[in-house]
Amino acid sequence: MAVDHVVIFQFKPEASAQAVKQCCDEMLGLKEQCLLASTGKPYIVRSKGGKDVSIEGLQNGFTHIFVVEFDSVADRDFYVKEDKAHHAFVGKWITSADSIVSKALVMDFAPGSFE
Repeated sequence: MAVDHVVIFQFKPEASAQAVKQCCDEMLGLKEQCLLASTGKPYIVRSKGGKDVSIEGLQNGFTHIFVVEFDSVADRDFYVKEDKAHHAFVGKWITSADSIVSKALVMDFAPGSFE
């Protein structure tokens, strides 16, 4: 079963445009950096993202969104629980004391599954 991993960021007001761009570039770069331990090969099927352009006004301060696609729950689980590149990204940009991300929202779904 395929899984889509959705990540949405709200950046701190003092975050520079350059730092935001670097964070976003590194988020998208995880597609090449994340390797399965068993094969040593990339396992993220697709990764895309960008700055919000919605006209509905329901963003609640979130500005950047990413969708990371995995072929299986096992691949998503490896990414979240074990992948060193992913953990380094989270440590650098989200959980560090000097992080530029003020809030992150993460949700996963299996396309077409509503139960």
